Amino acid sequence: MKIMSNEQLVVSYRDALKSGSEKEWIRILKDEIQKRGLKPFKE
Repeated sequence: MKIMSNEQLVVSYRDALKSGSEKEWIRILKDEIQKRGLKPFKE
């Protein structure tokens, strides 16, 4: 995976979820978000 800022990572994850086509990419992004302790959506 290329190096992304936290903001880029969250935006990429949201876009991947909207498209819904790349299941493996969604999983990779989700794992990285969890490693960094980020919350991709506002509560």
